[in-house]
Amino acid sequence: MKDIYKSSLLYDFYGELLTQHQKEIYEDFILNDLSLGEIAIERGISRQGVHDLIKRCDKILNGYEEKLHLIQRFSKTKDDVEQICQLADSKDADSVAKIKVIAQEILDNY
Repeated sequence: MKDIYKSSLLYDFYGELLTQHQKEIYEDFILNDLSLGEIAIERGISRQGVHDLIKRCDKILNGYEEKLHLIQRFSKTKDDVEQICQLADSKDADSVAKIKVIAQEILDNY
């Protein structure tokens, strides 16, 4: 399950950088949950061809993340915003100071 989630995130962030053919097959496998055999029959290619293309797409998308770190930054920002929301509920002076620190860190990273 975790691999599907990671693959979906990679596709959400970097999918537009794949070719149309790669996007269609990767979407069928990851987002539409079709089997390799179903995709192969639908596309008129071999099951092994579908498998190879999906592995190649995974490698390409992971390569983009290794270079750009967009998902890593997104996750960090999401965690920071969740922390801000929790601190905002307490409404004390110490929490306000922590919110300002976290908010400034977010701004400094962008």
